[in-house]
Amino acid sequence: MKHYDVMIIGSGAAGLSVALALPSELNIVLISKSSIDESATFYAQGGISAVMDHADTTDAHITDTLIAGAGLCDVDAVTNIVSNGRDRIEWLIEQGVPFSTRTSRSGVEEFHLTQEGGHSHRRVVHAADATGAAVEKTLVKKVKELPNVTLLERHAAIDLIKTKKTSSSSFKCVGAYLYDSINSAIVTIAAKTVVLGTGGIGKVYLYTSNPDVATGDGIAMAWRAGCSIANMEFVQFHPTCLYHPQAKTILLTEALRGEGGKLILPNGDRFMQKFDPRAELASRDVVARAIDHEMKRLGIDCVHLDISHKPKEFILRHFPSAYETCKKYGIDITTSPIPVVPAAHYLCGGVLTDINGKTELDGLYAVGEVACTGLHGANRMASNSLLECIVVASSAVNSITTDLTMDFLTVNPPEWDESRVIQGNENVIISHSWDELRRLMWNYVGIVRSDKRLGRAKQRIELLQNEINEFYSHFKVSTDLIELRNLALVAELIVVSALRRKESRGLHYTLDYPDKDESTFKRNTVININT
Repeated sequence: MKHYDVMIIGSGAAGLSVALALPSELNIVLISKSSIDESATFYAQGGISAVMDHADTTDAHITDTLIAGAGLCDVDAVTNIVSNGRDRIEWLIEQGVPFSTRTSRSGVEEFHLTQEGGHSHRRVVHAADATGAAVEKTLVKKVKELPNVTLLERHAAIDLIKTKKTSSSSFKCVGAYLYDSINSAIVTIAAKTVVLGTGGIGKVYLYTSNPDVATGDGIAMAWRAGCSIANMEFVQFHPTCLYHPQAKTILLTEALRGEGGKLILPNGDRFMQKFDPRAELASRDVVARAIDHEMKRLGIDCVHLDISHKPKEFILRHFPSAYETCKKYGIDITTSPIPVVPAAHYLCGGVLTDINGKTELDGLYAVGEVACTGLHGANRMASNSLLECIVVASSAVNSITTDLTMDFLTVNPPEWDESRVIQGNENVIISHSWDELRRLMWNYVGIVRSDKRLGRAKQRIELLQNEINEFYSHFKVSTDLIELRNLALVAELIVVSALRRKESRGLHYTLDYPDKDESTFKRNTVININT
């Protein structure tokens, strides 16, 4: 058994930022389920929102965020995170992130800022259209240079370990069980502090912009450890993902619309102006529902995103990744519109934390998409996600450092017991359940919901969970089984939360309650294992 001061589970922007900011005298272990650079951060295209222009203001950014959040944002969290945005961007620059620049009319080099849906100003700092990759590669390189950080790649977290404090009836997180997929072995690690940076839940849906690692592991583990989970009904569907039979769902950056891209029907007609005066620059929930409405109304498989009216040189300079990606599938975005559909993209809820990433379980922090700080409310504004990662990571480090000056209970957690299980020989059960779960979530718990659809989903998820738990209790674990177990739990949490919200707000739209109910539901949906 190995002991560390801090265990970080997840290697996206949140986890890497925490590792880099922690004091160098601490002994840290960083866990990655896949390779260290495989995370949702790597695939983020648009950028990071921050007030970097003299014409913009912090108050304007706060106001835009609150509007997008549809009344559920925590004002203190929004103010704190937005106010610290510029400082954290400068920190990323110090790490070496190569953000895009331009030469102003006066000959001064400055950041090229783009504008995305929900923003009233140009405030999105970016590295062409591959910002996430630039951030991830830079931070990974820096972390690998740290002598006090141990990297464990291809280790899937199974469950958190907690123990009762000697002086009270409350519990403390003291480590985690991991599955080493390289050696097919269970590893037990003890830590004074555990940080969840495990990302989102996109793979619970059939179509998603998320990578395969986004299976809600941190949320599921925190739930089983007794933490409260909030606002799981608010799943953001990115409006524009590439639609092609040979392609996985590939996100096409919102900056395409920010720079003049138009959404059109097969006959070439624009339609967004019918749904919102902001047209293509409306918030993501509005755009996704509009596309879903038009697809169902016309019985079509997709709509199109057209930026071909812009000069070719402009497109190649600002959107090289989108150009090359679409070109692989025979689409030249400089001359032709791009077929697009919505896909599950981001979870606005998660493990309930304070602004420092602290959870209800002593010794456990959650940072990034896995957490619910109150920044996003009922709908995340574009490019506020990486902002939250880097700002809350800094706050969490300050809190962790303070915590570690206190006396800690030193324990040796019990080793993993697999004496009563055998090697599974019916893995088809895992693949079948995985496929069924993702399809029913897409069909019944998607962009537009109803009580009837949600009820059907709940019943089937309960049956699937019984089958999965039966399999889990009799057979040795694998990465696929760990992920399926977590996805089924996350699916249940989403459905239960959606059923409790008898209104439509932000990303949660239900046919049974199409209007907001400010008197009853202007509050977070908070659930825990005891309710």
